Amino acid sequence: MAQIESPPRQHQERQPGADDKMTPRPDYAPREEGGYRLLDKVALITGGDSGIGRATAIAFAREGARIALVYLNEENDAEATRGLVEKEGRECLVIPGDVGDPETCKRAVAETLKRYGRIDVLVNNAGEQHPQPSITDIPPEQLERTFRTNVFGYFFMIQATLPHLKEGSSIINIASVTAYKGNPTLVDYSATKGAIVALTRALALQLADKNIRVNAVAPGPIWTPLIPSTFEPEQVERFGKNTPLGRVGQPNEVAPSLVFLACSDASYMTGQVLHPNGGSVVNA
Repeated sequence: MAQIESPPRQHQERQPGADDKMTPRPDYAPREEGGYRLLDKVALITGGDSGIGRATAIAFAREGARIALVYLNEENDAEATRGLVEKEGRECLVIPGDVGDPETCKRAVAETLKRYGRIDVLVNNAGEQHPQPSITDIPPEQLERTFRTNVFGYFFMIQATLPHLKEGSSIINIASVTAYKGNPTLVDYSATKGAIVALTRALALQLADKNIRVNAVAPGPIWTPLIPSTFEPEQVERFGKNTPLGRVGQPNEVAPSLVFLACSDASYMTGQVLHPNGGSVVNA
C-alpha cells in the first residue's frame, strides 16, 4: 500500500476534482483478497467515481457486490472506476447527476432497479466543501449549495431508496472528523457533517424494527480529488501532517470500514460511527 506523509503542492480549479490530475494518485486497491461477504448484493454509491467512493466500489466488488455509482461531472473518473470494478469480475452501472436534485436520486434508483432488480446497500458519499476564513464570509449561495449536496442529497437518496430496501439492508453515510473536531475554515461543511451524524442516529432508531441498519463512517484526512480542488497548494502540502500517525490517509484505508458495515459482520451495529482518521480521539 502506498503511504505518503503529505502530498506535494498542487491545486485543481473545479470540484469535485479529477483523479488523473493528482500527484501522487490515491491508492484504491483493496488490501485483502476478499471473499463472499457481499455476494450478489447490489450497492448504490454516490460520489462513486473517485476517492472514498471509488475505493468502496472496488472493495464491495471484490466481496461479490454489483455496483451502481452516481457521479457529478467527472466522466473519465467514473469510467475508470467502472473498469476497476469490472476487473474484479462484477458489473458496474454509472449514472451522472447532481444528488442535490431529488429527481436525480429518483432516476438513479430507477436505473439501478432496472439493471439489477434490487438494492441492498446505499452509500451516501457525495460531498463538497468551500473554505472561508470567517462565517461572515459564507454567502447564502454557498451555504445552501453545501447543505444541498451534503445533507439534502443524503435525504433525497434515502427517500428514493428506502421503499426498495428489505430486511437486512444497510445504509452507510459518510460523515467526517470535522463533525467532531470542527474546522475553522470549513464551518458550513463541518455543520453538514454534524447533521449527517444526527441523521444516522435518528434514522437508525426509525428503521430498527425493519432490521435496516444505518451507520456512518467519519474519515479524515484522506487523499482524494476533493482535497486539491478545495485547498491552496501550501495547504495541500501540509494535509494530514497533524494526525497522530503523521500522514494523510488513503481511500483504501477507509473502504474496509464500509465493507464491514455493509455486510452481516456488522449485524448488531446500527446508529454507530466508525473513525478511520489517523488516530484522532473523538467523542463518538
